[in-house]
Amino acid sequence: MEGSYSFSLIFLVGLLFWGGTATLVEEDKRALLDFASNLPHSRYLNWSEQSSVCNNWTGVTCSEDGSRVIAVRLPGVGFHGPIPAKPLSRLSALQILSLRSNGINGTFPSDLYNLKNLSFLYLQFNKFSGPLPVNFSVWKNLTIVNLSNNAFNGSIPYSISNLTQLAALNLANNSLSGEIPNLYLPNLHQLNLSNNNLTGIVPKSLRKFPSSVFTGNNVSLALNSSISGYPVFSPFNQTNPKPKTLRKLSERALLGIIIAGCVLGLIGFAFLLLVCFLKRRIEHGFPRNFEKGDMSPEKAIARSQEANNKLVFFEGCNYAFDLEDLLRASAEVLGKGTFGIAYKAILEDATTVVVKRLKEVSVGRREFEQQMEVVGSIKHENVIELRAYYYSKDEKLMVYDYYSQGSVAAMLHGKRGQERIPLDWETRLRIATGAARGIARIHAENNGKLVHGNIKSSNIFLNSHQHGCVSDLGLSTIMSPLALPIARAAGYRAPEVTDTRKASQPSDVYSFGVLLLELLTGKSPVHTTGGDEVIHLVRWVHSVVREEWTGEVFDVELMRYPNIEEEMVEMLQIAMSCVVRMPDQRPKMLDVVRMIENVRQTDLENRPSSGAKSENSTPPPQVFSTEASVTK
Repeated sequence: MEGSYSFSLIFLVGLLFWGGTATLVEEDKRALLDFASNLPHSRYLNWSEQSSVCNNWTGVTCSEDGSRVIAVRLPGVGFHGPIPAKPLSRLSALQILSLRSNGINGTFPSDLYNLKNLSFLYLQFNKFSGPLPVNFSVWKNLTIVNLSNNAFNGSIPYSISNLTQLAALNLANNSLSGEIPNLYLPNLHQLNLSNNNLTGIVPKSLRKFPSSVFTGNNVSLALNSSISGYPVFSPFNQTNPKPKTLRKLSERALLGIIIAGCVLGLIGFAFLLLVCFLKRRIEHGFPRNFEKGDMSPEKAIARSQEANNKLVFFEGCNYAFDLEDLLRASAEVLGKGTFGIAYKAILEDATTVVVKRLKEVSVGRREFEQQMEVVGSIKHENVIELRAYYYSKDEKLMVYDYYSQGSVAAMLHGKRGQERIPLDWETRLRIATGAARGIARIHAENNGKLVHGNIKSSNIFLNSHQHGCVSDLGLSTIMSPLALPIARAAGYRAPEVTDTRKASQPSDVYSFGVLLLELLTGKSPVHTTGGDEVIHLVRWVHSVVREEWTGEVFDVELMRYPNIEEEMVEMLQIAMSCVVRMPDQRPKMLDVVRMIENVRQTDLENRPSSGAKSENSTPPPQVFSTEASVTK
């Protein structure tokens, strides 16, 4: 009886505790809904009453037990206007708040005074004005504060010195005035007070920081020894030496000047070499140190006024990051191709995307944005969606989902060893089917005039249904005329593109035909033999078929699968019809789709209409390994 009573009591307490935590997170949910509904924003947020705040909401992170919201990260969402009163103050467990790179105005949000657990505050690149909070002491746990690039005025509060956990403080590019207070902050490692209206002397406690953090103000490190506490040496304080000593000093001084001149000359030459090296890095790689992910966001954004331009996200994209996040992301080069360099970028919240840095864009902003809108509007399960883009005078970027299963090129031509899994015929057939549907959908866009312009196996990936999925589309019309074809890319280009350097829908069909031959033979479009002889795949297949040795065409890895010879021969015939020399003799892409679908009738189930627009977005990428994403 007593045991039963104890069990009931424990059960009741647990039930009350669960109900309490559920109520708390629901209150946080309602607070966020009130916040979003009362602060206008241009980007879509997938916040709704019906979905779970902890598992589905963009930019929201909950505690491990799911009882409270602890982080809200909404950079670059397009917020504008003042922060509404009350909603944020109800998020009493909030530790991280990032509303940077928006258009929020008004004074510093008074609601934040109630967030006693706040540790990270990012409000930079907004339009806040008025004085800073007088009492920073309410936030005992503040570790990083970034209020830069606003219009805050008044003085820097001395109460900041009470933030014993503070590691980084950025108040640059505001209108702050008065003297810099003596801030004794033992854990402060990063400081930026540049470009304000501050005056006076830099206090002793902050002199460990470089002078660059104080530039753009009327401040000095010291005026004289009595004020600063540091001795000031001046030649006027020295007694006049004897003439003989003066001559000796002059000789020594002359020697010192000669040596110093040589050293300075060497330093200047080394600096010139460094500048040239950095220039080459910028021209041939992502800006500065993006490859290593250690680029300072402040330096990157300050180097150009146009860097204040924001990433443009397309409707339905739930990514919560901005240009600053990309610039400081951990990144690696995936590949260099016809239209630019592709990077795999891993952001601070572990989001992984592909950033393509375009080169040699030949159109202006208006034409570029119009083409991006056309490309970004395509929603089809066999076309990789463009999630966002960025345009400035110096940089043009495109952002895609990361497909970690790798490209078809990597699957076909990767190192052939024990760990590699060969592509079977079923997979190759699905790749061909999906890619054909995707290209047909692209050709239907823009009143039937859109051209892919860069079809090759390194731009084909697998969606969640293991069908081919096409990327890197629609760039040929905004780039300068294609350079002379080199290496593998040359093997995909139709004869008329090599001559005119202008892609078209028939040339897309030719490139797709080469892709089919690649799937059938397992060979690259341009490859070498053991004797270094260069072999062009289309010519080689023509010669083999002409000699009626058709069986020699197919990849030896396909020979192990029974009862597929007829299907492979039929697919070979489709490929040969695509790579005929005269453009007007090639089939339309819709006809190619139908021919491929007829190779195996059982593949018809659950397939979308090939040419019709689909409102389904690209399924999530699958996990695998090898060469990555949207490249070349």
